[in-house]
Amino acid sequence: MLQHEPAIRLGVFLGVLLTLLALERLLPWGHARTLGLRRWPGNIGLAFVGSLLVRAVAPAAAVGAAVWAEGRGLGLFPALGLPGWVAIPLSVVLLDLLIYWQHRLTHAVPLLWRLHRVHHADPELDATSALRFHPVEILLSMGLKMAVVVALGAPPLGVLAFEVLLNATAMFNHAAIGLPPRLERVLRLGLVTPEMHRTHHSEVQAETDSCYGFCLPWWDRLFGSYRAAPAAGEAVVIGVLGWRVPALQRLDRLLLQPLLAAPPLSAASTTASALAPRRSEA
Repeated sequence: MLQHEPAIRLGVFLGVLLTLLALERLLPWGHARTLGLRRWPGNIGLAFVGSLLVRAVAPAAAVGAAVWAEGRGLGLFPALGLPGWVAIPLSVVLLDLLIYWQHRLTHAVPLLWRLHRVHHADPELDATSALRFHPVEILLSMGLKMAVVVALGAPPLGVLAFEVLLNATAMFNHAAIGLPPRLERVLRLGLVTPEMHRTHHSEVQAETDSCYGFCLPWWDRLFGSYRAAPAAGEAVVIGVLGWRVPALQRLDRLLLQPLLAAPPLSAASTTASALAPRRSEA
């Protein structure tokens, strides 16, 4: 399976993305998306630049780190003598826990928030929002992931399974689809759902700083960051106050955004947003 890693990644990515884009038309979330496709070049462009940067700096990435560690018998799992049927699913769960805490850290540290803000500054949500991460954040995330993969001695197959699953679930919970309430409640028992993750993309600070999970929903409940839904419900305002201007969604502006000061607040800002305390932009 590892010999076909690129084909597996690409196949799952395209299959999930196209399916979700179709579902966004069949089961649309009833929220205005005035920019729509005009955001796609910036969102997809960031993913492309990020992939090029990771390949240039660490060509083998996390799976390569796992193969390297496995060849030398490094890590906690080999030291404990865990069989593959235990180590593979445990790798998926522990790496997802890592991403949860990494995500919380990007909200807590002002310098990291400037990078992560690029993701939150998307003024609308759809499946392409899951691709919208600054290349430097992608590179830092990959470095941390590689270090933990080696420390755990995670099996390469477990790392590949996690990365494919994370990519697919991230696109799913960013998708602009309106699931039936009963299905939504059932799914969120074992998966981060679109409504749950929309809470995280609210411009209200207290909601932005909640629901950090991308794949498994248990960490938010366990560590006290779970919110069932935005307080405003379907009227939730997506994005970051001051950064929703259409011109700021271009790829060049997104790449430079961490270096820029926050633009003046628009007079059209919502009252709730204007009153909500915001983190430092320093």
